[in-house]
Amino acid sequence: MSITHLGIPVDANTEFETVIGLEVHVQLSTESKVFSPARSRLEEGKSVADEAVNANTNPVCAGHPGTLPALNAKAVEYAIKAGLATNCKINLKSVFARKHYFYPDLPKGYQISQFDLPLCQHGHLDIELGKEGEVTKRVGITRIHMEEDAGKNVHLSGFSLVNLNRAGVPLIEVVSEPDMRTPEEAGAYLRKLYSIVTCLGVCDGNLQEGNFRCDANVSIRPKGATGFGTRAEIKNVNSFRFVEKAIEYEVERQRQVILSGDKVVQETRLYDSQKNQTFSMRSKEEAEDYRYFPDPDLPPLVIEQSQVDALRAALPELPDQKRDRYVKDFGLSRYDAGVLTSVSSLSRFFEDAVSGAGAALAKGLANLLTGEAARLINEAGIEIGASKFIPGHFSDLARFVSDKTISVTAAKQIIGILFAEGGAVGAIIDREGLKQVSDLSALEPVIDQILAANPKQLEEFRSGKEKLLGFFVGQAMKATQGKANPGLLQELVIKKLKG
Repeated sequence: MSITHLGIPVDANTEFETVIGLEVHVQLSTESKVFSPARSRLEEGKSVADEAVNANTNPVCAGHPGTLPALNAKAVEYAIKAGLATNCKINLKSVFARKHYFYPDLPKGYQISQFDLPLCQHGHLDIELGKEGEVTKRVGITRIHMEEDAGKNVHLSGFSLVNLNRAGVPLIEVVSEPDMRTPEEAGAYLRKLYSIVTCLGVCDGNLQEGNFRCDANVSIRPKGATGFGTRAEIKNVNSFRFVEKAIEYEVERQRQVILSGDKVVQETRLYDSQKNQTFSMRSKEEAEDYRYFPDPDLPPLVIEQSQVDALRAALPELPDQKRDRYVKDFGLSRYDAGVLTSVSSLSRFFEDAVSGAGAALAKGLANLLTGEAARLINEAGIEIGASKFIPGHFSDLARFVSDKTISVTAAKQIIGILFAEGGAVGAIIDREGLKQVSDLSALEPVIDQILAANPKQLEEFRSGKEKLLGFFVGQAMKATQGKANPGLLQELVIKKLKG
């Protein structure tokens, strides 16, 4: 049986191209909800999801008859900032619409959103691929529109309950063009967008709470085809790594479906991170009819150009600009500068640490933060501000490494202790006995003993087998329990060996 896809014959040797478009929901960090005075957040870094069930709602959130929405001006300002930072055109007139669908967490039976006249359109993000950003690709942004969030269903054994604390929290939806071709490109786009909205301060960026979540539209086509295949939509993924893994799985699933002679069906799918697979949530044989129409309770949103200009002038230094400054001013690699500017809390932490240590130690600081510290923070799934680290820890560590008081290996050990229990760097060095030995009078007897204990290796070295240098240095480091200043130790070992 001959199998075709998009009119092109395919078989197991066919090279397929992936087509990815992302719809990202960004929860805005305003104090109140978008159409009511109910609180949108409790305190810095916490969402209304943390509050007692249905404690933070009111008749507007609950969709009671006769209630009227009142637009939150701060949410509009935040949405415009996001549009400006992503190179969008800001429409001076936009319209709120009712998007009708029926689900238990949507009390009104419709969601207030924007349809054919959104606030922001025709933007783009430039993403960088490769460790040093050697490949740049532009991903188009179709639109950014404002809308209200729905509530949350809590599924229990045999029944479900609805929590409306989140209902009415302001969102922007950032809709990309289908310009991405690999899971890595999708991940790079999401990380870039995340770095921008958190840098602007318009989103707290708490992935676990769903502050920043993504729907991925994925299809495949034979390489060289110009049409699009049937897409599947993977809903509500709130981890960059899981988005990449979900796309990887979905691409291979669709490939197997096509090669088996079946058709990929248009549907909504969910991603199970435990099983690392997507599964069908509901079929979408045709586009859903949300019966959009302008919301009669909300007039068109009209903005003055002077407002847009003022917001543009007040934009902070954005992640790409900050990264380039770190490379220029501190001599950091593009990769390290990119890691430090990927999360606004990390870049603030770094700059505070540099302020305490001095710009000359910025590279050492960056190595400490992007290495062991980043590993511990990522494994714990937290931001650096939620850890026991303080900028002064790293200012001190960078100084102690620079003046050879401790080794880089000891610094890593200290970082682990600071992460677990906090404390003062100097006190930890003394308590753990981590000071480097740089005293020649203490090191010379150790080396003499090692040479005397290994006459055969010494003879071989002096006969030309210079690779044995590493053996002698290693033995000396072992004898000093790793406390010897490695540069000084190697210099002294060479001197003794050739003496």
